[in-house]
Amino acid sequence: MKNFRKDILIVIVLTIFLSVNATCQNKEGSVSDSDTKTEKKRKKKKKKTKLPNIDLSHWKVTLPVANEEGKPIEISPPEILNFAKMEVAKPYMYIDSTKGAIVFHAMPTNSKTKNTKYSRTELREQMVPGENNVNWTFKQGAYMIGKLAMDSSSKDSNGKYHRTIIMQIHGRLTNDQRDLIGEDDNNAPPILKIYWDKGKIRVKTKELKNINATVPEILHEDAWDDDEGFNFEQEVGFRKFILEVKVSDGKLVVVLNKNEYKVYENIHISKWGVFENYFKAGNYFQSRDEGSFSKVRYYELSVSH
Repeated sequence: MKNFRKDILIVIVLTIFLSVNATCQNKEGSVSDSDTKTEKKRKKKKKKTKLPNIDLSHWKVTLPVANEEGKPIEISPPEILNFAKMEVAKPYMYIDSTKGAIVFHAMPTNSKTKNTKYSRTELREQMVPGENNVNWTFKQGAYMIGKLAMDSSSKDSNGKYHRTIIMQIHGRLTNDQRDLIGEDDNNAPPILKIYWDKGKIRVKTKELKNINATVPEILHEDAWDDDEGFNFEQEVGFRKFILEVKVSDGKLVVVLNKNEYKVYENIHISKWGVFENYFKAGNYFQSRDEGSFSKVRYYELSVSH
């Protein structure tokens, strides 16, 4: 009888032990599963920082804000390499680390460059960092490629987006040319303007008013006029796109997304060869409407010669 009671007691104790052990294991499993789910959520919340693929060591920027003399503030190399930490630049040129892009923000201000009524946050190529007097000719050749997107833009009173110039080739007089025609600066017209225009890419170049004109006549800005312009078929909207500009002796090619081309190879481009040039890229905003603005994102930008 005693042995029977003893056996029953052992069975009860063993049953209780197994039950408690199983409960503990279930609890441990539940905690482990919860921890895993929490850890996964934390990983999902962490966003990777992205940086733009742009070397600014050969660019200076013009900002839509004036200095003490009333002229647009410019930041040249090497200072421009630290633009992200410069208080004066932060509202107009900053890094979007979620997109991996530099954002160029422009709006109408009283800070305007000479011979224009518009403001800009725009890069100007400097073949020699900090120096404007070293530039290139069509005969020497040049190439620029950028990956970019319109970030945002205001609309006019008709409900249409304001336009902005996102790339340029600007002409420049040499010191000798400047002195020859009696100018007080080295400014020459832009041979190429590329617009973001209501979601499409529009290209404009210059044409001689008199194709028989020669030096020194063609050195004057009023010897040139705008062409009728060209619109690429593809609508880019607010999506990423790639623009290429290829320059060679007597020839200019603009390429959109590797599949649409506009080629300029004519007497106007040939005679333009007398000028020096430099690339520009960013946001040259084309409106004075109150409250208007645009933001352009550049993910990649590079130049070669």
